[in-house]
Amino acid sequence: MSATTALLSPDPHTHAQPADAVVRHLELNLVVDFESRSLSGYATWQFQKFGAASELVLDARDLDVEAVLLGGPTGEPTTFELGPSDPVLGQSLRIAIRPDTTAVTVRYRTTPGAAALQWLPPEQTAGRQHPFLFTQSQAILARTWLPCQDSPGVRFTCEASVRVPAKLLALMSAENPQALNPSGQYHFRMEQPIPAYLMALAVGDLAFAPLSSRTGIYAEPTTLPASTYEFADLERMVAAAEDLYGAYRWERYDLLVLPPSFPFGGMENPRLTFVTPTILTGDRSLTSLVAHELAHSWSGNLVTNATWDDFWLNEGFTVYFERRIMEKLYGRPYSDMLQVLGHTALLHTIEELGSKSKDTHLHLDLAGRDPDEGLNEIAYEKGDYLLLTLETLVGRARLDAFIKEYFTSHSFQSMDTASFIGYLRRELLDKEPGLEEKLQLDAWVNQPGIPAVAPRVASVRFEAVEATLQSWLHGTPAAVLDTTGWSSHEWTHFLQGLPNNLSINQLLDLDTAFGFTQSGNAEILTAWFPKAIAAGYHPVDEAVHRFLVRVGRRKFLVPLYKALLATPGGRERAQAIYAEARPNYHSVATSTLDVLVGRKTN
Repeated sequence: MSATTALLSPDPHTHAQPADAVVRHLELNLVVDFESRSLSGYATWQFQKFGAASELVLDARDLDVEAVLLGGPTGEPTTFELGPSDPVLGQSLRIAIRPDTTAVTVRYRTTPGAAALQWLPPEQTAGRQHPFLFTQSQAILARTWLPCQDSPGVRFTCEASVRVPAKLLALMSAENPQALNPSGQYHFRMEQPIPAYLMALAVGDLAFAPLSSRTGIYAEPTTLPASTYEFADLERMVAAAEDLYGAYRWERYDLLVLPPSFPFGGMENPRLTFVTPTILTGDRSLTSLVAHELAHSWSGNLVTNATWDDFWLNEGFTVYFERRIMEKLYGRPYSDMLQVLGHTALLHTIEELGSKSKDTHLHLDLAGRDPDEGLNEIAYEKGDYLLLTLETLVGRARLDAFIKEYFTSHSFQSMDTASFIGYLRRELLDKEPGLEEKLQLDAWVNQPGIPAVAPRVASVRFEAVEATLQSWLHGTPAAVLDTTGWSSHEWTHFLQGLPNNLSINQLLDLDTAFGFTQSGNAEILTAWFPKAIAAGYHPVDEAVHRFLVRVGRRKFLVPLYKALLATPGGRERAQAIYAEARPNYHSVATSTLDVLVGRKTN
């Protein structure tokens, strides 16, 4: 452990004690059993001790630990203890070690309810012939499928062997195969050190298509053609990112298109970003999500938040970086739309949380809470807004040079808020008297809301949309509105600008002209459905039901269920749909929706 790492803030979301003994390398050997919905095998951890440590402490949750051995998988058994179970943190796994111990092996099996593991029957996949498994380890769910030091401040290298049923392909956040192995045995290596939340595994009926010498797409065979079309600009994105902030350090950048039950838009697992099929629109209009996950290859994966209280250091930089990539590829008017959409989402989140809430600070205090509570637009959009403000004060050239050097000098390390502020002051703010006061740095990081110094965001393309909306509101029939060339973002902005008191005839006019109810675009549907639900526009009922049962992305589910709950008799309707849909959802989604919707009782 470096001196820098040792000085970082302690992580309240791990039982591990990395200041005493910290893991450095993982050898993982697992068998994937779809029938029992379990992973079984062993994890061998090589670790480094500091002082006279007599135990190695790992995190575990809902794991059946069968034995712990000193050294490799044939080593001598040692004593271990699983601590009391905490609903958020799980259990500590305390392993007795000797003075000369440098590795331990944990033999274990996951349980069917492991929160990180989503086991899909064939009917929940695109091909409907084979089952599918994927993991979602962020924020602290890696411990449900791997005994580990589950903290973003702890990094390790990895090698793995995974056995799966024949006809299925296994992939990890590592060096990956590009073709099926008839034996079902796959081997992986990740030579760059990563934290546990970036550990990922997927198993299914998958095929691969290259896009360039270092980029490609994995997807179910029926989804692969649409996926390769949608992400044709992937190599251009990587090149644009490198032009901005330095070389891509992970060798390959591939995408895995998951089944619809994936709870997020994307997950930045190194070398293998997981993405939702809800961005397969056929017009490449939602690929900013991929630019976001790619940007994490620098912000988050290369330089990582030390704790979940520092999550904004991952996401704020990533949102800013994402929009710079999109501007480089598609122009400033395009990226300005993304900035305005993000700003609107930020204002909505602040309104929901409360303008004085400490949860609107960039630096959070999540001790004793599930860190998922901090995974909202504050970290993403307020973090981006801070950097955008800094850009207006120092200019792009200076800010770009600072960010590039920040990524370079802290590669494969973790960073907490206090350390970052110290670095920002030394390398940028202190070089210009009065700059920190102009930026109002403390107001951004440690105070609620948005500081007054924040610049105004605007979009010329959205201004044209707003003029079109006003024309319709003043009586122009929808069928004669000029919407030629509108992107998904413009349609979303149009729909979000609609008043809440629309009549059935107004909704019918829009739907007849533009076919919103039958749209294949999830962003458009999620903007349209709440307006229609609130007005009692029943032509959407079947489409809403179909969407909620098929799609598991939490971003879309929450506003739709909220819209249903706000209508007369809506709770009963929402609970009936949820009872049907819940088996298709990942635990990341159900943990939110169980509270929001409630479980239907007989």
